[in-house]
Amino acid sequence: MKFRRTAALAAAATITLSLTATACGSGSDSDKIRIGIKFDQPGVGLKTPDGKYTGFDVDVARYVAKELGYDEKDIEFKQAPSAERENMISRGDVKFVVASYSINDERKKKVSFAGPYLLAHQDLLVRSDDNSIKDAKDLNSKKLCSVTGSTSAQNVKNDFAPKADLQEFGGYSECLTGLENKAVDALTTDDDILAGYAAQKEHHGKFKLAGLKLSDENYGIGIKKGDTELQAKINKALEKMVADGSWEKAVKANFGPANYKNEPAPKVTEKS
Repeated sequence: MKFRRTAALAAAATITLSLTATACGSGSDSDKIRIGIKFDQPGVGLKTPDGKYTGFDVDVARYVAKELGYDEKDIEFKQAPSAERENMISRGDVKFVVASYSINDERKKKVSFAGPYLLAHQDLLVRSDDNSIKDAKDLNSKKLCSVTGSTSAQNVKNDFAPKADLQEFGGYSECLTGLENKAVDALTTDDDILAGYAAQKEHHGKFKLAGLKLSDENYGIGIKKGDTELQAKINKALEKMVADGSWEKAVKANFGPANYKNEPAPKVTEKS
């Protein structure tokens, strides 16, 4: 009788330990958050050779994650190429995407947005010794580079330079190499991204911004379609970031070295 009671107690203890271990394991999982960012955009979203993450989007992502209740150590950044952002959100690969992600009607058919959190303008980056491109129409018969999945180059072809020879690469770094090697004549995307590249030490004096405001690009945080609860929480975090001065601090830290003339923080408009 005593043996049976001891065995029962031991079995109960084993079950308790097993349940505790399971609970701990699942709690550890739920404490993590995966966020999509760019890995190759200096000043915006960059993974450095030593494995650190820097840039304005990264600062925004960390601030929002903190407001959602996550510690910095629990953030897992995932690379979000332009052409894969909607897929990553739809599949649930990430909780949200902060990756120079312009809000537009076409994208809103597949995902929802919170924000916006930055107003940028499309511009051109050219070689510093090239004075032949002063206007977007000057790109006719020239080679124009942008990344696959970006709307920037298509905007130029549709609205300004229909005869431009469009070259699409997988990342902006490839476009930049092509620009430096004279394989392309101009790189087009948002001015904050271009300023980030031009500000890198290794590129000082090589490139310049054309200074054109070809479009208004309201950056939003991409989330799963119809997730109004997360949208409201992120919007609240973004408004707090502006109000407490963290937004302005992040702008100066990431874009200041390039003398980037940023617009004021935009009002949050993406609400359901």
